[in-house]
Amino acid sequence: MEPSSSLQVETAEQRQPSPLRKMFAVASIAAGVQFGWALQLSLLTPYVQTLGVPHAWSSFIWLCGPISGLVVQPIVGYSSDRCTSRFGRRRPFIMAGALAVAIAVFLIGYAADIGHATGDDITKKTRPRAVGIFVIGFWILDVANNMLQGPCRAFLGDLAAGDQKKTRTANAFFSFFMAIGNVLGYAAGSYNNLHRIFSFTETKACDVFCANLKSCFFFSIVLLLVLCAIVLTSVDDPQFTPNHNECGDIQTGALYSCFGEMSAAFKGLQRPMWMLMLVTAINWVGWFPYFLFDTDWMGREVYGGTVGHPEYDAGVHAGSLGLMLNSVVLALMSLAVEPLGRVVGGIKWLWGIVNVILAVCMAMTVVITKAAHHERSHNGVLIGHPSLGVKVGALSFFSVLGIPLAITFSVPFALASIYSSTSGAGQGLSLGVLNVAIVVPQMIISAISGPWDSWFGGGNLPAFVLGGVAAAVSAVLAVVLLPSPKPADVAKASSVTVGGFH
Repeated sequence: MEPSSSLQVETAEQRQPSPLRKMFAVASIAAGVQFGWALQLSLLTPYVQTLGVPHAWSSFIWLCGPISGLVVQPIVGYSSDRCTSRFGRRRPFIMAGALAVAIAVFLIGYAADIGHATGDDITKKTRPRAVGIFVIGFWILDVANNMLQGPCRAFLGDLAAGDQKKTRTANAFFSFFMAIGNVLGYAAGSYNNLHRIFSFTETKACDVFCANLKSCFFFSIVLLLVLCAIVLTSVDDPQFTPNHNECGDIQTGALYSCFGEMSAAFKGLQRPMWMLMLVTAINWVGWFPYFLFDTDWMGREVYGGTVGHPEYDAGVHAGSLGLMLNSVVLALMSLAVEPLGRVVGGIKWLWGIVNVILAVCMAMTVVITKAAHHERSHNGVLIGHPSLGVKVGALSFFSVLGIPLAITFSVPFALASIYSSTSGAGQGLSLGVLNVAIVVPQMIISAISGPWDSWFGGGNLPAFVLGGVAAAVSAVLAVVLLPSPKPADVAKASSVTVGGFH
């Protein structure tokens, strides 16, 4: 831990805080990154099923996100701290990440066309070459996004140079642009005529849904590359010169050093952090089925469609609209976390309360699904056109979930910062350790949710019910197991960086 500490002190002493306009520019990259994340979350699970991957197996592809978050993000963060390039510590990683995103987006968008050109029979349900190209692009995209987000957050810390007020402002900028990226991404995903702007996107192997996906990704990559180009050319990132101890640390290799420090951090954890990791892990068992299958649920259960048919596509686009509403509520709710925590008696109580809301919402998916199925069974015309009541119920589900999601993206990280401050542990590594409690449940859910749904008759409800039970358990454990932070400890950790979903 010593090299990290000495690095932070040296940077704070040698540099003055940068102007807010530079922090604003760096934070804006979050909009480009989150635009791509929003498209992934809303469109890619339905898209891979159009290529022939069965619903029960589509969740396995999402293993990339947690694996890259567990492995790539710590290595990239650790390496960017010690990068001695003449272009600076952070800018080489930002540039590499942006280029990798461009490559990944091309592979994903053109997977069907490349597969067809290399021998896929588009009359068959499964197109193996297209699936292979898609999976490669998907994994590259997740790795690239992790390469971008970590260095961008670290760059903001460099620019703030230890000034707590500017650090909080920079983090607010980052959260704001994350919300903007979400809204833009989900809005693009909800619009089913975007492909008409790029008429060449619709081909023999790529239908309207696929062409819309291509068009969305075109906008995504243009936005990201423009924002990255502005930062790379206008924001200074001085070359890092390590001291003697850090030179030795670099020579041992980032992989060994990074995970050596992570192992030491685990050994030094005190009981509050272990309890926080337990509650966080169970809480993410509740969230991840929603992230995996939200738009697929809209296409299948709410709209009654089948993959590859217009009814299903209409449901997916409606789900993207719901996710946009979710992002708007999330952005507004993020501003109210601190005052609400005071009203309910502390942030751990706030977390427990919103986890109850999450559990209720996941249970409501059963009610909404049964209502939609009942309507269709009495009137086949409603297939692909659910009643206003069902639509309102489904969109309300998405909107209300913005409340617990805002708390999930802030309170666990704040608690980790508080507990690490009171125990004397390093905040950076404590937040890295907490990330393990987020990505491991994602890996488990990615591995079991598809087969789990298949065992119980298919569809998405079994995974949603599992998520609701996990959310209820995490609500109880948050209140019972977590120690209440003292006001002085909360103030000490007030500049914590708020995390996001990967």
